[in-house]
Amino acid sequence: MDFGETTEQAMLREAVGRIAAKYGHDYFSAKVKSGGHSDELWRDVAAAGFTGVSIPERYGGGGMGIAELAVVTEELGAHGCPLMLLMVSPAICGTIIARFGTTEQRDRWLPGLASGERKMVFAITEPEAGSNSHRLATTAARDGAGWIIRGTKHFISGVDEADAILVVTRTGTDPSSGRGRLSLFIVDTEAPGLGRSVIALEIAAPEKQFLLFFDGVAVPDERLLGTEGDGLRQVFNGLNPERIIGAAGANGIARYALAKAAAYAGQRRVWDAPIGAHQGIAHPLAAAKIEVELARLATQKAAWAHDQGRPEAGEVANMAKYAAAEASLHALDAAIQAHGGNGFATEYGLADLWGMTRVLRTAPVSREMILNFVAEHSLGLPRSY
Repeated sequence: MDFGETTEQAMLREAVGRIAAKYGHDYFSAKVKSGGHSDELWRDVAAAGFTGVSIPERYGGGGMGIAELAVVTEELGAHGCPLMLLMVSPAICGTIIARFGTTEQRDRWLPGLASGERKMVFAITEPEAGSNSHRLATTAARDGAGWIIRGTKHFISGVDEADAILVVTRTGTDPSSGRGRLSLFIVDTEAPGLGRSVIALEIAAPEKQFLLFFDGVAVPDERLLGTEGDGLRQVFNGLNPERIIGAAGANGIARYALAKAAAYAGQRRVWDAPIGAHQGIAHPLAAAKIEVELARLATQKAAWAHDQGRPEAGEVANMAKYAAAEASLHALDAAIQAHGGNGFATEYGLADLWGMTRVLRTAPVSREMILNFVAEHSLGLPRSY
């Protein structure tokens, strides 16, 4: 049993840290305020080959795994400049295409995703379905040599930055269960009949969220990804990486917050002593540090389980996401509290991360659904829904 990073992972972490240090939280904050995207950071990370570390070598990727993509994601967050689309483009879309795509689909999409020159986002969420993907209402119906997609999708990240969208649709219904038979399609972001509008959110992030309208969007048959009607199984091969990379991002933000808090508490003096000498400041930060390190261990285990194809990968991915979301919130809150009023001042670069950190408790899967999963699958309790 080895809890240490490999030499390659340690070198990767150091290299990503050097790039991220050139940007930092001030860059991230400026992009949020201007309404821009983290394009320069993405290009530098991509040029070093780090957006594609988990994509097979034959398509220009690093041929490594989700464990290495988690290192990249965490280290960017630890420098205060997280890249949310790493959770979507290489983690979800790259993983699913690499496993289920045809030779032509892999040749067409994976090199661009590996190089970072292309981005693909993921569309599954619908308001009426919620966490019940069997109730998806967006349909794809056969039309000659292709398909016609109709429906809406909500809270789709980064559509304005992407070349294509991996869309989860209903293509039939299982007559015995009444559940939807789902299928995946790759749809160009500029496809005729596809409309979009920005959803206004109180979350400070360069990546915007969109409401999508599929009004008779025509796609050729070669845009069907994988097997018709087997989309749900295919999707979950991408959702476990999504949870792991989301956890890694949360862990990175937590590390950033605790580093800032420790530095501040060690220097700020009140009553002739650094405030970090007082247990009222030190203990919450120490407790948060313990939680974050436990969450990091869970995330590393989840990434290992996924990359090894272990049967418990889904279980530990959900647990890691839960642990990281809780730990990062506690760490950020403790860091803000340690700063006192300065915790809310723009120059200290903490409070503007609260929205992004808090959303990780809700998305990409809510803490309640994770608890349902663990209760049923880990503890063997009766299904609650």
